[in-house]
Amino acid sequence: MLDCQLYLITPPTIDLATFPAALEEAVTVGAAAGVEVACLQLRLKDVPDDEIVRAALVLKPVLERLGVALIVNDRADLARKCGAQGLHLGQSDGSVEDARALLGASAEIGVTCHDSRHLAMEAAEAGADYVAFGAFYPTSTKQTEFRPEPEILTIWSETTVIPCVAIGGINAQNAAPLVDAGADYLAVSSAVWDHPDGPGAGVAAFADALQDRSHAAS
Repeated sequence: MLDCQLYLITPPTIDLATFPAALEEAVTVGAAAGVEVACLQLRLKDVPDDEIVRAALVLKPVLERLGVALIVNDRADLARKCGAQGLHLGQSDGSVEDARALLGASAEIGVTCHDSRHLAMEAAEAGADYVAFGAFYPTSTKQTEFRPEPEILTIWSETTVIPCVAIGGINAQNAAPLVDAGADYLAVSSAVWDHPDGPGAGVAAFADALQDRSHAAS
């Protein structure tokens, strides 16, 4: 059974003078603690398109050197413009089919599916590479109205090979039940970027929770 990995999401605003170093710290210190960061979703809110593209172009070489994929939130056109490896779509952000036509077969496309296995099946049938369920816990990152139970991760992982992401208010203290339930990735933001000891410590703090699944399987 593969270990669960982290799916980092940027804060809603970032300082490009300091964030690349924070990102590198998060990935490298985390790796030393046995925590793998799979990707970074660029999720900037209320900023012009050119700032999103500029941020992507600054972060992309850092991510490539670290072996971490760049995922752009919501916008297939911006994902293509900056050469991102992937795109994350909300339910109102366009279709997987249209995004695939624009970005090509190799793009990693994920879809928010809230608390619905039906939406997840539709996304998978449309060609999504992963589905995201949540919010599992209260979160200040965005307004949420759906609160799935961890069981949805178990049912999904037992019935399909499409990976699933758990999202919403996840931190090192509450992550283990989601890992045990079958999450392939944990989407985290403030637990890393707002950690009092820095983003590296924020990622490393997930080490015990992420190892629970492999311990339970052994």
